[in-house]
Amino acid sequence: MDPTEERRHSKRQKDYINMLGFVADLEYGIPRRCPCGGRIIDEVRRKDDYNTLPGKRFFTCKNYEADGFHYRQPWVVGVQEEIERLTKRVEEAEEVMLETSNLSKQIETLQEQVKILSGQVDQLTVQVATLDKVCFD
Repeated sequence: MDPTEERRHSKRQKDYINMLGFVADLEYGIPRRCPCGGRIIDEVRRKDDYNTLPGKRFFTCKNYEADGFHYRQPWVVGVQEEIERLTKRVEEAEEVMLETSNLSKQIETLQEQVKILSGQVDQLTVQVATLDKVCFD
């Protein structure tokens, strides 16, 4: 295969893979990119554009056309989903913090047990040394 053709093919594959990622991103939360690769902008309806719901906001592809190939999502939906995602992450972080607290308590308990066992090993070492003196003297 010709190297330039191979590069073109590789670039098309990369663009296709990126598009799949963009489509996956669109399914939840605030979209990052449109499947066409276009940037997502924050669009606000003006009063002179529509007489219904002026000021309504959308996440819209910069290259948006009503042809079904570009993305447009109501702002409220995207933000609500993003808040739900972030809330879930905060709850997971809180669980990790609680587990960390429990682990700290367990570590302290284990450290106390290690001190006790170290003292017992020292006592046993002294007893073995005493028995060695008695037996070998």
